Amino acid sequence: MVKVNFRIEEGLHERLVRRAAAADLSLSEFVRLVLAQAAEPNRGYIFSSKDEILATSIQILSILVVAVGRRSPEAVEQGMAEARALLAERGLLDPELDPIPGAREMVR
Repeated sequence: MVKVNFRIEEGLHERLVRRAAAADLSLSEFVRLVLAQAAEPNRGYIFSSKDEILATSIQILSILVVAVGRRSPEAVEQGMAEARALLAERGLLDPELDPIPGAREMVR
C-alpha cells in the first residue's frame, strides 16, 4: 500500500474525524473509502468537468427549444436574439456574428 501525506484545514479534519467515527472507521479507512469512491470509473464522479456540465446544459436547452418551438416559433426567435445579445455583452460571441440590432429592446 502506498502512503500519501497531505495537508488539510483543521475544520475539514474535524469533520472527517466525526464522519469516520460515526461510520465506526478510522480516519485512514474512511478517507481511503472516500478516495476509492471518487476514483471509481463506473460511478458518477464527485466533480463534474465543465465540459460535462456544458453538454448537459446544451441537451436540456435543445429539448426546451424544440418544445417551445412547436408552440411558438416567435418565442424561440426572441429567445435566440436575447441570448445572442447577452453573449455579445459578455464578449462571448464572435464579433462577426453580431446579434440582431435592437435585440435587447425587442425582447423587453
